[in-house]
Amino acid sequence: MVLLLSGVTALVALPMRTWLEFMDEGAVRVLVQGLLLVMLVIQVFSMWEQRHLRALCDHLAEQMEKATEQRARADQLYGLSILDPLTGLYNRRFGERRLDEEVTRAATTGNPLLLVSLDFDRFKAINDQHGHAAGDTVLQEFSRRLRRAIRASDVPIRVGGDEFLLILPDCPTDQLQTVLSRLAAFDLELAGGTVHVSYSQGVAKYQVGDTAKEMIARADGHLYAEKAKRSAPSGTDVQHS
Repeated sequence: MVLLLSGVTALVALPMRTWLEFMDEGAVRVLVQGLLLVMLVIQVFSMWEQRHLRALCDHLAEQMEKATEQRARADQLYGLSILDPLTGLYNRRFGERRLDEEVTRAATTGNPLLLVSLDFDRFKAINDQHGHAAGDTVLQEFSRRLRRAIRASDVPIRVGGDEFLLILPDCPTDQLQTVLSRLAAFDLELAGGTVHVSYSQGVAKYQVGDTAKEMIARADGHLYAEKAKRSAPSGTDVQHS
């Protein structure tokens, strides 16, 4: 189309004397009008092509926008499927699957792997005396502090109620207290008064041949032994010894 337009322009630019040497004036007029018509057709076609190309670009942009929205929706649904809605920590199903993966990796590489079981001290007293909404607030605040205390590679999990698991990949036993020291007991102001929040813990270190279920059972066993050893006294607030 560019070549044709260039050729038509060159022919129209020739002097009238040159045209009259080959044909009469009427024929020249008809030829010039035909050339002008060709140029008009070329221009119309070019405008149509531009509109068609613009429509195509708009269609592609629309499809890309829809694909981005679908990806964001898929990411949101995936997040809902692996996260606990109250605390924002990973849920039990995802946590158990992740622990299976970390056990397999530890068995292959020989790197250390720790599993910590966490449970609030006398959480039922908070719900009974301050209400379940207060209990939810305590869970959310503890979860926020837990995320801040751990490393980026660690996996915090809410098993259910006030029970939590913490997967610590590539974490030697002597570094565990460094992590947990950042998760101290705390006081939380609620509408019904001040609540003292503390927790008990049980730790399981990966041993050759361990399964995820065995590590969970061992960590829970140590947790229950600690809770039995230091049962908190009854009272309004949860006590931490």
